[in-house]
Amino acid sequence: MTDLLYTEEEEALRAAVRDLLGDHSDAAGVITRTESDAPHDLRLWKALTDKMGLAGLLVPEELGGQGATHREAAVVLEELGRAVAPVPYLTSAVVATEALLAFPHSRLRSSGGTPIADDLLGGLSEGTTVAALAVGLHTAPGAAFPAVRLENGALHGELTGVADAAFADLLLVPADDGGLYAVDAAAATVTPQVSLDLTRPLATVALAAAPGRRLGDAAPAVRRALRAGAGLLASEQLGVAEWALTETVGYLKERKQFNRPVGGFQALKHRLAQLWLEVVNLRAAARGAADALTTGEDVDVAVAVAQAYAASVAVHAAEEAVQLHGGLGMTWEHPAHLYLKRAKADSIAYGTAGAHRDALAELVDLRAP
Repeated sequence: MTDLLYTEEEEALRAAVRDLLGDHSDAAGVITRTESDAPHDLRLWKALTDKMGLAGLLVPEELGGQGATHREAAVVLEELGRAVAPVPYLTSAVVATEALLAFPHSRLRSSGGTPIADDLLGGLSEGTTVAALAVGLHTAPGAAFPAVRLENGALHGELTGVADAAFADLLLVPADDGGLYAVDAAAATVTPQVSLDLTRPLATVALAAAPGRRLGDAAPAVRRALRAGAGLLASEQLGVAEWALTETVGYLKERKQFNRPVGGFQALKHRLAQLWLEVVNLRAAARGAADALTTGEDVDVAVAVAQAYAASVAVHAAEEAVQLHGGLGMTWEHPAHLYLKRAKADSIAYGTAGAHRDALAELVDLRAP
């Protein structure tokens, strides 16, 4: 039977990431960044990639990565979610990396004799290159996705809702010939879109006769990438929910009314107990998805289960944090709004809970009458 408990190595990784985030990513700094034109934290990204090599966790060692599993990546995402860290870890180190890993590493050779995907993975694993899959953040695994036009060997068209595209050096773009193309971000026009979650900005990517290198078939690569993104997104949502629960419990222990701690009131105890149960269940679902991605067993079912449940818990936890912090929770200076926005945005990322429930019903043959 699969053991979903955290290993000693995973707990050590968590402690290291949490310490690093404590030194480099405080709530006030994140809030300040969301009010600027550059929400991404380059200093934090450099610390995550240079000091710890976290960008290459999913990249095999022979390609310059860490050769770790999705379980370790999930632990990192829990901590990044807990800090609402404005870095492109999910989009680059997970989604784009998984898309590149879908291609064989013995064909498609570049002029230097190295497989093209291998060249790109080397930059991603070192963190010197940030990549974005040019598919709308709302797209669920297995769903249809728009493609640009391939004409005379160049790419033409526009793709919307691409997460972290403004921060990317490399775009992985699906084309109407069925291929996935590697495009230098400098060859595209990237226009920011209004996004609820300012720590993970969206953008429109426009291509006008942009050159690209064909990597292989887009459909299986995009599906693999989005499935990994959806599965590990649950770990980020777990981090958001755990922060909201922990901070709310701590605040209610200190806040007093009628000379008593507010947390002692029975009605609030019941709300927090219910939220705790939801977070515990979310942890099990998120760990199940990460483990399935690692072992390759029942991956589609585990990912669908996690995402069918995760969104409502993360949103509920963030809403309770805002409400139970009272007037303080409604202020722009308090970080609770960052978590609510991240939870709301995540609830439609890589497919809504409803889309995943529909997918799960098909997978287990329990369709609605």
